[in-house]
Amino acid sequence: MDGLVIQLQRQLVDYSTSLYKEGFLDDQFKQLQQLQDESNPDFVVEVVCLFFEDSERLLSELSKTLSQQNVDFKKVDAHVHQLKGSSSSIGAQRVQRVCIAFRNYCEEQNNEGCLKSLQLVKHEFSLVKTKLEAMFKLEKQVLAAGGSIPMH
Repeated sequence: MDGLVIQLQRQLVDYSTSLYKEGFLDDQFKQLQQLQDESNPDFVVEVVCLFFEDSERLLSELSKTLSQQNVDFKKVDAHVHQLKGSSSSIGAQRVQRVCIAFRNYCEEQNNEGCLKSLQLVKHEFSLVKTKLEAMFKLEKQVLAAGGSIPMH
């Protein structure tokens, strides 16, 4: 086994371990990884990319809805509920947690609380997106160097 491959694999394991320790990901992400196999080697990347696209669309919708004169809190809540569900399904734990508080503000029809939550959700989404993209890049480097992805 090439020294570079071992170094890259160690880097990948350390990086992904930090994502769990820092609360970006939970066990749901591990379950997602277990569904990936030789017949579908890009499964996790594809699912996560769909999550990114869907979340960006929902965040844009939330921004639009919350900027209206008369906010439709039922519509806001429906979008937040969807975002919470999709973040939960890929294991994006911190995004999911912010959505829980966001939904409470929707229930209270608290516009200010919703706007603050929207900023928090955007921030957490941006962080997890950057972290996952970095992890996928590391995985590609391991594979390009002739190694295999170590299971965590």
